[in-house]
Amino acid sequence: MRFQFKTSYNQDIRLFKDKVDAGWYGLLAVAVLLLPVLMSDYYVGEATWVFIYGICGVSLMVLVGYTGLISLGHAAFLGIGAYAHAYFLQHGIPWVVSVVLAIALTTASGIVVGLPALRMTGIYLAIATLAFSVIIQEVFTRWESVTHGFAGMPVEKPTIFGVSFQDDAAFYYLCLLFLVIVLWLTRNLLRSPTGRAWIAIRDSEIAAQSMGVNLAIYKSIAFAYSAALMGLAGALFAHKIAYLAPDIFNILLSIQFLLLVIVGGLGSLHGAVFGAIFVALLPPLIAILRDSIPASMNDAAAAMNIKVLAIIGEGVGNFLRKPGAEAGIFGLILVLVILLEPLGMYGRWVKIRVFFSTFPMYRGATFKRQKSYMRSERLR
Repeated sequence: MRFQFKTSYNQDIRLFKDKVDAGWYGLLAVAVLLLPVLMSDYYVGEATWVFIYGICGVSLMVLVGYTGLISLGHAAFLGIGAYAHAYFLQHGIPWVVSVVLAIALTTASGIVVGLPALRMTGIYLAIATLAFSVIIQEVFTRWESVTHGFAGMPVEKPTIFGVSFQDDAAFYYLCLLFLVIVLWLTRNLLRSPTGRAWIAIRDSEIAAQSMGVNLAIYKSIAFAYSAALMGLAGALFAHKIAYLAPDIFNILLSIQFLLLVIVGGLGSLHGAVFGAIFVALLPPLIAILRDSIPASMNDAAAAMNIKVLAIIGEGVGNFLRKPGAEAGIFGLILVLVILLEPLGMYGRWVKIRVFFSTFPMYRGATFKRQKSYMRSERLR
């Protein structure tokens, strides 16, 4: 077993727990950097989606996982960043300036949404952000002079300071760079007084207010920062999808982002990355399985002379080809995660890590959930 004894405040807030932790992250960085060399362009493109969804996950994690504010309108922020970036590029604005302007516009939108929502919590805030998302999608559809409506807006791969990122591997490294920057900024922000104020608001607004936390200011900061990250993700999203249309940024995309943070694990930046891996890679995995399962079952049926296996394989393949199969699998996994593993994928990873680090003294009741009641919450 390995124990960590912290003797100073700096040890508690440092970026890596110890040298072993930093070493594992170093190995992960090497593996991610070598991925374009070892994999085909298809898998490099799918990994790029993981990075973009990772930025979206960090954005929503700040709001939902660390501040406790539910949002069903983050697809609108993504769309504002994507359309603003594409519009500025079409008018000859340099790429870096265009991204900054798109982030600024999305941040302003987040503040506008956050101010009226300061007095709302729970389902009421979710409905308010949902209404904002519907309004913005209608704006994307009707404002044809800017968004081109359903005719769409093409977006080419970026060129930054004369360097072209047309290649999939080059764009992969660009998205990876932005994801690392976002994780580093958010990690440091969460260790600051602002991040601790967000966590205090999440745990109990009454207790946080009694300790001098200004709820209006810190909720507004959370909305603004979350929207800014979505604006950055929107700019990268526009280049990756290459063609913008209003129906892309709908309520289903917002629900998908919410699913991302819940399945990944609320209250953890690791959970945002795990959720991004799940959301980005599940559709191609379903596409692979719907073709490979019938073929594998047919081969097994021919080898074992059991026709039932071929029938089962064909039935599974037909089910996965149905239009609503992907959404149904998403919903089923969400229900199973909530019932069996409320802490998400990162919570399961923590349990596995603790098991191996404390073996053979691991106790099954280590993570047993207990009911706890705060007096301030009972009096709300």
